[in-house]
Amino acid sequence: MNKISKNPVALITGGSRGVGAATAKLLASKGWNVTITCTSSIEEAKNVAKECEKFGVEALCISADVGDESMCIKTVTETVDKWGRIDALVNNAGTTKFVFNHADLDGLNAEDFLQIYRINVIGPFQMVKACKQYLVESNNPSVVNVSSIAGIKGIGSSLAYASSKGALNTMTKSMARNLGPIRVNAICPGFIQGEWLKNGMGEDLYNAAKENLTNSTPLKLTVTPEQVAEGIYSFIDVNKVVTGETMLMDGGHHLII
Repeated sequence: MNKISKNPVALITGGSRGVGAATAKLLASKGWNVTITCTSSIEEAKNVAKECEKFGVEALCISADVGDESMCIKTVTETVDKWGRIDALVNNAGTTKFVFNHADLDGLNAEDFLQIYRINVIGPFQMVKACKQYLVESNNPSVVNVSSIAGIKGIGSSLAYASSKGALNTMTKSMARNLGPIRVNAICPGFIQGEWLKNGMGEDLYNAAKENLTNSTPLKLTVTPEQVAEGIYSFIDVNKVVTGETMLMDGGHHLII
């Protein structure tokens, strides 16, 4: 292990694009070293790391599947070997199967549920478990789970996805209650602008949904990855007396009956 970094260190899963990439760059701009994980987009992760390093910090890219406990441990070990500390964990890696009609029970099977839960629920658990011994040594330890309005309202890309995010919200509260002084919170975005949803929904449905939400939500908007990153940062380095909370970032979508 090298000497302990003077910069705080954040580990961000699924950090090669979207919310994860925006969070990495925001934290880097605030003086944080960052570890970025991904499964199949290592070149994109390296590009994000280069953007982070422009702020004068260090960045590390690791190809790792959070559903594999050995890879979670490897990620944490490599991070600690490089900087000697972990101060924040952002559990952003996630997956889904797009079956928007939740009444279409034949659109999903047990294997779909197991795969989605493996990444969206078990993955964050395994990452927290691997990081815990280092987080408790920090003077500002924080975990932020990237959840979804789907876990609040039972909507979204599929019944399995909504269920997994509901489980993640409950796990957030259980961890917050029992892992103090580590703060554990969840961000629950609504429709996030970007390629992930556009690719999953198809461009026509994506544009129609975006227009509908822009017209119908109280704030007349949908969120960007950068706005979600700001919410994550607030949990990490601003609101230091908050734990066990789920922050909805959806322009007021959850208020629509």
